[in-house]
Amino acid sequence: MPGDALSQDPAELRRRIDTTKAHPARVYDVFLGGKDNYPVDRAAAAAALAANPRGYLDVRHNRDFLRRAVHTLTGEEGIRQYLDIGTGLPTQENVHQIAQRIAPDSRVVYVDNDPVVLAHARALLTSGPRGRTDYIDADLDDPAQILEGAAKTLDFGRPVALALVAILHFVEDERAYPIVRELIDALPPGSRLVLSHLTEDLNPENVRAVQRTYTERGFTFVLRTKAEVERFLTENGLEIDPPGVVPAHHWRPDHAAPLPEQPEAGYLDDLDDIEKVRYRDIDDVTDADINVYAVTGRKP
Repeated sequence: MPGDALSQDPAELRRRIDTTKAHPARVYDVFLGGKDNYPVDRAAAAAALAANPRGYLDVRHNRDFLRRAVHTLTGEEGIRQYLDIGTGLPTQENVHQIAQRIAPDSRVVYVDNDPVVLAHARALLTSGPRGRTDYIDADLDDPAQILEGAAKTLDFGRPVALALVAILHFVEDERAYPIVRELIDALPPGSRLVLSHLTEDLNPENVRAVQRTYTERGFTFVLRTKAEVERFLTENGLEIDPPGVVPAHHWRPDHAAPLPEQPEAGYLDDLDDIEKVRYRDIDDVTDADINVYAVTGRKP
């Protein structure tokens, strides 16, 4: 995949990896049952789970919202290009896999600034023969760099779906809204925004407990109201798609999330709570479990 020599050098990647401090992408990976994380990340995830024992459903339903949104935009709206910022570590059913299954010529650019993500993205985020994928080593705080890099793969004369999924709650207001404005301004008419965001509107006690565990570890963690989430779309002139800004599990549910593998009887007994998460069925969910808003919108 294209990229500057510094970001591609394995020694430089190793130097950049800080295993003493939890990273949001790697904590997210823990909740998704991944193995590309470190003890400090597992400790952060375990603390969050202790604060909110059903909190893994936020992560899993957030990821399933992305699956449904890409499936809908590719299959029903004809979107063939995606810019996924804050993609996190590769998992099953990444954006390009979903889109290219429906439209093999789809193009996807992934963006993240974690060197662990970069190392895995180079190996795993590979396109089908008719489409293209790329990975940009960049920070959301530098939208100009992102757009410049994405233009090497995406055609900004045609609609692009911008995915900002579970990333904006790590950005303070004074930067979050201008960043989104700069990104959307660069998109042509017919483009889409795919957005999810943690909130304290729905189950405030649970999510505030999780917020404390993350802020204690140095994360910026901004919980936004429904109106504040809507603002990312309305102040940029986007038309909000039905059903609007809703809890993630209520955004066009299709109950088609991949079922987790089921271990042999008794296997779970020896696992820590955080290790059991990968085996949980996300259809076991109620409104009291979810603290994530989800929404898509269209640029006229």
